[in-house]
This record gives sequence, C-alpha cells and structure tokens, in this order.
Amino acid sequence: MPVLGSARYASQSDKCRSGEQGLLLGGAALRRSVSPADKSVTDAAREHRLGLAFTVAAFSFWGLIPIFWKLLVEVPAEQQLAHRIFWCAILMTVLLAVRGKMSGLGTVLSQPKTILALVLSTAMIGTNWFIFLYSIATDQLLQTSLGYFINPLVSVFLGLIFLREHLRTAQWMACGLAAVGVGVMTWQLGSLPWISLALAFSFGLYGLLRKTVPAGPEEGLALETWILGPIAALYLVQRAALGEPVLLGFGGGTAVALLLTGVVTALPLLWFTHGARRLPLSTVGMLQYIAPTFQGLLAVFAFGEPFDSGRLVAFAFIWAGLAIFTIDVQRSRRRRRRELEAAPAESG
Repeated sequence: MPVLGSARYASQSDKCRSGEQGLLLGGAALRRSVSPADKSVTDAAREHRLGLAFTVAAFSFWGLIPIFWKLLVEVPAEQQLAHRIFWCAILMTVLLAVRGKMSGLGTVLSQPKTILALVLSTAMIGTNWFIFLYSIATDQLLQTSLGYFINPLVSVFLGLIFLREHLRTAQWMACGLAAVGVGVMTWQLGSLPWISLALAFSFGLYGLLRKTVPAGPEEGLALETWILGPIAALYLVQRAALGEPVLLGFGGGTAVALLLTGVVTALPLLWFTHGARRLPLSTVGMLQYIAPTFQGLLAVFAFGEPFDSGRLVAFAFIWAGLAIFTIDVQRSRRRRRRELEAAPAESG
C-alpha cells in the first residue's frame, strides 16, 4: 500500500509538473506570438492617442483663453504683454533647470544663424501676442478668430514661397475662397482687417522661422522669452517708477491673474509641440480650427460682438476654403497610404 500510494503521488506530481510546464510553455508561446510588428502598431496607436490629447487640449485652451484675458481688462495691453513675457521667462528658466536642459543651450547659441533666426522669431511671436491682447482689450475678438482661420492658408503661401512647396488644384481653390472672404470683410469694414492679417502672418512667419532653429520646444521658448524678458522687466520698472499700478496696485484678483500669465502662455504651447511630434501635419492643421471656432463663438455669445450678414458671408467663404483644403489633404493621405500598401504586393 505505501508503495502504491507513493507511486500514485509521484504520478500526480509528474502530471502537475507537466501541467505547469505546459502553462509556462503556453505563456512563452503567447509572448512570442506578439511580434515586433504588432508591438510597433500598438505603440504607434498609443502615441497617436497621446498626440490627439495634447493637440486638442492646446487648441481648446487657446480658443477659450480670451475668457482669462478679459479678467485683465483694467490692465493696459502693453503691460499685459510685459507680464506675459516676464513671468513666462521665469517659468521656462525654472523648467529648464529642473529638467537639466540648461547645458544644451550653449550649442544653440554658438551659431550666429541660429541667434538671428531666434531674434526674428521672437519679434514675430511678440507682435502676435501684443495684437492678440489688443484685440481682446478693444472688443475685436471676431477679427482675432478670422485671423487664426486665415493662418493655415498663410502657412501654405509661405511654404510655397520660401520652401518651394507645390499646391494642388483644390488647394489653390481653397486659398482663393479664403482671399474672397478677406475681401468681403475688408469691403464691409471699409478698411483692411489688419488685426486678422497681422495675427495670421506673424504666427505664420513665426512657424516658418522656428523650422530653421535647431532647438527643442522648451529651449526655443525659453530663449525667446529671455530675449524679450529684460525689455519687459525694464518697462514694468518704469511704469512703477511713474507711480502706475504694476502688480499689487491692481488688487488681489488681478495680481494673481498677472502672475498666472506665464503659465497661460507656456502651457498650451508646450502641449502643442508635444502633440505635433506625434501626429501627421495634416491632422494638426485640421485640429487647428478648434481655436478660432471657439473664439468666434465666444465673441458672439459671451462678449456680445455683432455678427451681421456681411461677416457671415466672409466667414462662409473662409470656412468653405478650409473645408476644401482639409478634404483635399485627407484624400491625398488616403491615396498615398493605398499606394504604399499596394507597393509590397506588386514587388512580391
């Protein structure tokens, strides 16, 4: 009996060991079944989702940010700009120090062409910030919205002129419709919508210049705010010396809002750069229309700006052009994807 019991026990132990081995081998086989290609697809899908989250957050933030700037209506636009630059420079300095990226700035600053490009990009983004704040302070948010609707098409023209890019027929048609929209608004206003055009061209030129600067998003923004930072600081000191309120003189709520201008400036721009790295440019361009759409809705429904039939016609031409441009880009992407998928089959 003891011998038979031992034999049965040994047999059961062998079965358990063989079962465990089967589970282990099955697990190993399952792990091996996840090929590098499958893992690559999974990683790409996760990066795409992250890119969408970052980019949608950035453009939504930019679209709703006029609500924040309206809190500073008692602060002159030029002083808002000075605070925005000064506190953003402080924030980016702390950010680079914490992330250990200060040492890499020497390489960027050792190239004269890079310094020149940074100075020019700083002038463009500074101009863009000032005009944006001025448009909010003077209740001209619809012109701001129009400017950022025009901006993608301005970028197309700049690419055509400076980067020797080519436009398809549908893209030319889209640009023509946008030009008609600007013409309608110009005729209605009785003067050139300079706020819209200045915003569109300053940001378009800023993007073009930044393409030539070999610096990351954090380093580039830090250097730009450092260039303007001393000027902003001197301006604020001068205003204080003249007895004007600069920070605490505006009251607690306004003072806190001024301290937050650096975060409000840097955060969406950093979200945008991290999102743009993970998405195709055509997707980023399509998502870009979130911001001016929100701004236009805020202008009419929150701030009570007029939206008459003339402006409706102007915006309709621009929206039609943007729709045609977006559809053309999406069709082109699908066509290239089909060609790439068909290439291996033909070669095999």
